[in-house]
Amino acid sequence: MTQSPGLTVYGALWCPDCRRSKQFLAEHRVPYRWVDIEQEPEAQDTVRQLNDGRQIIPTIVFDDGGPILVEPSNAELAVRLGINPQASRSHYDLIIVGAGPAGLTAAIYAAREGMDTLVIERGGVGGQAGSTERIDNYPGFAEGISGAELADRMRQQAERFGVELLVAQTVASINPGPDSGGVRTVTTETGQEYRAPSLLLTPGTRYRRLNVPGEEDFIGAGVHFCATCDGPFYRDMETLVVGGGNSGVEEGLFLTRFASHVTVLEVGDRLRASQVLQDKAAAHPQMDIRLNTTVREFRGDGKLSSVLVEDLTTGRQEELHPAGVFVFIGLDPNTGFLSDTVELDPRGFIVTGSGPRSSQMETNRHGIFAAGDARAGSTKQVASAVGEGAAALIAIRAHMEDEIRNRGYRGDN
Repeated sequence: MTQSPGLTVYGALWCPDCRRSKQFLAEHRVPYRWVDIEQEPEAQDTVRQLNDGRQIIPTIVFDDGGPILVEPSNAELAVRLGINPQASRSHYDLIIVGAGPAGLTAAIYAAREGMDTLVIERGGVGGQAGSTERIDNYPGFAEGISGAELADRMRQQAERFGVELLVAQTVASINPGPDSGGVRTVTTETGQEYRAPSLLLTPGTRYRRLNVPGEEDFIGAGVHFCATCDGPFYRDMETLVVGGGNSGVEEGLFLTRFASHVTVLEVGDRLRASQVLQDKAAAHPQMDIRLNTTVREFRGDGKLSSVLVEDLTTGRQEELHPAGVFVFIGLDPNTGFLSDTVELDPRGFIVTGSGPRSSQMETNRHGIFAAGDARAGSTKQVASAVGEGAAALIAIRAHMEDEIRNRGYRGDN
């Protein structure tokens, strides 16, 4: 992707298209200035001037002076940012779905083996790790490293070996082909088809939702799932974090850089985060921990105004009034497009090692492999995702050697 210009997004917190555009920019780690036209009345005049008297949002203005975008689709925004919407070819030796640590590691190994490799990613390179504020437990970085920097380094390494990255493209379906061999076809939402004799599924995960009244209404308008992306909007305000695991406490500590106070809610009778993180949270003057507490409802009119919580020990309910809420209660796999393709467990994670000829990393479909957070049994850690990516590629190499030896298939374009 070419260097993106600076940009300003004019919108409002209640606007779903504004939330979508902001999410797209955050996933691709594109910095932007957010202007809420309801908080800055002069911005409304700017929007009307840009749109021939009409007040349409989001309106996105670029610092390079080029064309503005009004209510753009993700595809239109990708093109304006210089993100190539289509791969260079239709046939590859290996297609990897997902550009998190597992997918990028496998791609690096594959390219070094001489395989023509395409990586397709719906969001930004790096997956969940790429949007993590700080990674302190990845070997080799004694002082820790930001998730964005680690993702950028992996991307640069993959591109140095000739891996082709196709980002901002969502895979709609996969035709697994015959179990006896041949090619598999990946189709994107834009209708493009790409083929390869082997596929690696590393679609990653997304943050789980509470599924309580009001949550869907206020996503992006007070309810968030990425402190790194949205934390700066809550400078000098009180915030609430739901979830007392490692992610919740880590993101809560990060929020103290901006928020005046952070309260962490944990449904259990103790935090589930590591002892190191628990000690940091307990010692931080801007953080409070509330155990045995759950969220019952989000309330407001267009914008979040209060959160109804319940003490599970006493049954007492009360309203809290944080400016923003950040939810970190676990992960769900991004495997909706795979329901009719490979075996999934009851939670939607990809089952591997179950086929008659499969390796530990192969699905029940011969020639289709899986690794990383979306694989059933994975540990949801960056270091293990990297290891799974390498292990999957070794299994893929053995599979491709068998294909050549048994069927003479060479994956020629």
